[in-house]
Amino acid sequence: MTQWRALTLLALAELLGMTLWFSASAVVPSLELAWGLSSTDVSWLTMSVQIGFVAGTVLTALLNLPDIVNTRRLFAVSALLGASSNAAFAFMADGLALGIPLRFLTGVLLAGVYPPGLKIAATWSLRYRGLAIGLLVGALTVGSASPHLVHALSSLAWEQVVLVSSGMAIVGGLIVLALIKDGPFTAPQAPFNPRIAINCLAQPGIRLANLGYLGHMWELYAMWIWVPVFLADGLVARSGSATLAGAIAFGVIAMGGIGSVVAGALADRFGRTVIASGAMVLSGSAALVAAALYNAPLIVITPVLLVWGLTVVADSAQFSAAITELSPPEYVGTVLTVQTAVGFLLTLFPIQLVPIFVNAQGWSLAFATLALGPAVGVWAMLRLRQSPEAINLAGGRR
Repeated sequence: MTQWRALTLLALAELLGMTLWFSASAVVPSLELAWGLSSTDVSWLTMSVQIGFVAGTVLTALLNLPDIVNTRRLFAVSALLGASSNAAFAFMADGLALGIPLRFLTGVLLAGVYPPGLKIAATWSLRYRGLAIGLLVGALTVGSASPHLVHALSSLAWEQVVLVSSGMAIVGGLIVLALIKDGPFTAPQAPFNPRIAINCLAQPGIRLANLGYLGHMWELYAMWIWVPVFLADGLVARSGSATLAGAIAFGVIAMGGIGSVVAGALADRFGRTVIASGAMVLSGSAALVAAALYNAPLIVITPVLLVWGLTVVADSAQFSAAITELSPPEYVGTVLTVQTAVGFLLTLFPIQLVPIFVNAQGWSLAFATLALGPAVGVWAMLRLRQSPEAINLAGGRR
């Protein structure tokens, strides 16, 4: 099996598997009507998958699961079980009492899909690791956006949209199990070490890479979750089309797939810290411009949102690639999972704060607040660039 064939199949599997993440968020307008949800209810429903994902990543990191069991099997089993819990949401949930626990369980199971997928990508590439992981993050981005497109372009009921994502996740798990092999840079199976999840944070380079990732995550998921709501609210207020809002939301989020791949290729050539910092400068600036233009006509603000979507996730893969280059090879999966756990834990706060700011001062303040994360991330990347450990990044390209 060739490197790029394996990475292409893995990216496809990741795209299909991660549709589970946003399957409920994509049908929020329908759920608001069907279940009579308030903005606070919507926040808890969307956050429940994040909370579950954090719980799942913490558990798998403490157990070293991505390093002591076969990563491909972990990915496949998690995708199949996640598809089942997502389908149960469609068949059984008729309100938050059951909807939130099922979304939480889906998040727990996705902890066995995303970080293991990153590790598999790293085993298939050394020289082009930024691009390899960028392909995977790009696939995750498009997969996260796809439920919005399915909902926008079809007359399916919300239950059917959710079930489509379950079917896609099943196919993704089967691709990894049946069509992909372990890469040539796979490290030997590691012994169980419950302290590695904490000890890895003692290394300054890993701490700075994680701090950069935290700045990135402060902005990313709040933007992904609330920009579609912003578009839907704005178009409804102007007697616009909910279908148009969903299509634009898909375009805004899916643009990040292009950004991830392009940034990955550039980072392999010019350096991880340079490209990650540049992406955060652009995304933070786009957030501020969107804040200033939040009442502007759709034709004016849509290009700004597309640039924001392009750049908001472009840096993501480079934080993961940096971790694979700074960590002990035999525990790369665990350290990646730790990074993912702390990053997604942080996302809970801006996701909850955005509707509070919207209710208090409108979308302008909410979007401007998200720009704080990239500012911190840029500082961390510049510090990492100056550290001795940066020589390990991208073959010395820092």
